[in-house]
This record gives sequence, C-alpha cells and structure tokens, in this order.
Amino acid sequence: MPVPQTILTRKTKSAIFLVFTIDDGGEDAVRDALEEIPGLNNAVSSRAPEAALAGIVSIGSAAWDRLFAGPRPRSLRPFVPYEGEVHTAPATPGDLLVHIKSDDMGLCYELGAKITESFGGAVTVVDEVHGFRYFDLRDLIGFVDGTENPTGQAAIDAITVGAEDPDFAGGSYVAIQRYVHDLSSWNDLSTEEQEAAIGRTKLDNVEMSDEVKPPNSHIALNVVEDENGEEIDVVRDNMPYGDVSGTGVNGTFYIAYSAAPDVTEEMLRKMFIGDPPGTYDRLLDFTTAVTGSQFFTPTLDFLEELPPAPDAAPPSPTTRSDGSLGIGSLH
Repeated sequence: MPVPQTILTRKTKSAIFLVFTIDDGGEDAVRDALEEIPGLNNAVSSRAPEAALAGIVSIGSAAWDRLFAGPRPRSLRPFVPYEGEVHTAPATPGDLLVHIKSDDMGLCYELGAKITESFGGAVTVVDEVHGFRYFDLRDLIGFVDGTENPTGQAAIDAITVGAEDPDFAGGSYVAIQRYVHDLSSWNDLSTEEQEAAIGRTKLDNVEMSDEVKPPNSHIALNVVEDENGEEIDVVRDNMPYGDVSGTGVNGTFYIAYSAAPDVTEEMLRKMFIGDPPGTYDRLLDFTTAVTGSQFFTPTLDFLEELPPAPDAAPPSPTTRSDGSLGIGSLH
C-alpha cells in the first residue's frame, strides 16, 4: 500500500485551511509546488516534533485533468450542491485544498506561508480560515464536535481507498464547507431547545435515545447506512473560527475525509433536503453554509512522483447525465 498523507492525528489545538484556484497557465508551477510539499512538511515539523504538525494537500475535480495525464480517481467529481425548501448547500470554487494542523499555530502559519510562497503567482486564494480548539473540543454553539469519529483501524478503513481503485489506493476523498453561525439567535434558545436541535445533551455530551431524539435533529440526519443497515463512517476534523469583536463572522469549518464521496453527499442531502424531504436539519436554522468543495487527497508516493502533465486538458467531468450521484445502496 502506498504511504498516505498524515490525515489521522490526535486532535490538535490549531489549524489553517487554505483553498486555492489555479490561474490560467499556472499548471506547471503548481505541479512543481506539489512535489515540494512533503519536504516542506518535514522541514517545518522538525523544529518542534512534539507539536504534531501535519500539512495535507488535496486536488479538486476540475484541476485534476489540468495537472495530470492518465487515470483519475474514479469517484472524483465536483461538489454536489443541495437546495432544500429552506436552506442551501452551495458549491464554490476550489482547485486545491491545503489543510494544516498542529498544537502550535506558529508552525501552522510557517508551513502555510511556505506552501503559499511555493505556489507563487500560479494560484488565487479563495478562502483562508484559521481554526482553534474551543474548550473540550466544543463548537462555538457549545456542543462537543466530532464525538462519533471512528478510531484506530476503523478510522483508517473509513478514509482509505482500497482495491476498488488500485491506481489510487491509499488516498482519500475530502469534502469541506464553511458555516457562519447566528450565535445571537442560537443563544436565545433554551438549553433544552438546543439539545433537541442537536440530539445530544449539552453539558455531558450524551446522545439522546432514538425514542427521544427528534427526527430533524443534527445527529439523526448525519447517520448513513449501507444495504445491511451498518453505519458508514467518515472522519471529521472540524474546527471553530471567528472574530471576538462582533464585526466579523463566527462559525465552523467542516471537513470530512472518507473512502468515497457518496457518504458525505448523502449526509448533506439528508441535512438540507430532509429524510423524508422537508425534515431538514434543525441546526441549519442557526448556521449557514457559505462554501462547498470536494477534493481527492493523494498519497505521498503520488506527490513525490507525479504523473506526466497532460498535453491538452480534456473537459472536466460532472455528475452523471441521468442526474444520479451514484450513491447506490446508501439510504
């Protein structure tokens, strides 16, 4: 198995999320920069190994054929937007995602600056978010985030492409969204109303029983099962972000790694459309998705020996002509 990038780490205290688009004619410079990223990771992390620095680079569907000839990850496709009766999950531009995390924001900054410098004038930054740990892994709405993440081998299995796509075995898919919270409206709710919206108690972080949990609660709509009724996991590495002055925005940067994009697409469909339609995620009444992009995270082996550049960029693939997302047996 090729060596994956360092996606699975303990929960760090800081993170930087950088989303880029590739400028016209910038493909060669981006290819050169991608090959430098593993070395930059090693150089910066060696200054403080105890700070658990990791820098993960991922590539979007539209950019893939501009950068590489030959096969492409079989499930790599653009982010699928969802427009529900009340709320919308938009798709926004993104060719490259750089996810940097560490216990030391200084290291995150240093690595992010060096990676951005290596891209030079070949890219445009379309989003930059600096995340932080909030108390005991809580979101700014006051609830613990990421409780349902798998651990150990289950986490590896949840995010790792295997024999189903041998050319890209060891890689992962990743979906991102930036949410902006309406904390004033959220804080006007009672604790009991907040707990009903989430499906979990606020203080001690205990999930409500299925008999009590509202069907439009956040947790109820984030469960995706296979044809055998087994839950399909993703690994979320969300971080809160925001300004304290009240003049800016506050929210959550959502990021989920998986072995295939079908599961995150199904989660978002249930959240924004509802399951059944109309029972959308109650939490969305207090937080708004303002971005949405999807990428493939290749292995270190791939980055260290990139495929040849294409002679000409073919059209970027989209969703299937019949409108299906290929979710298949997910429900």
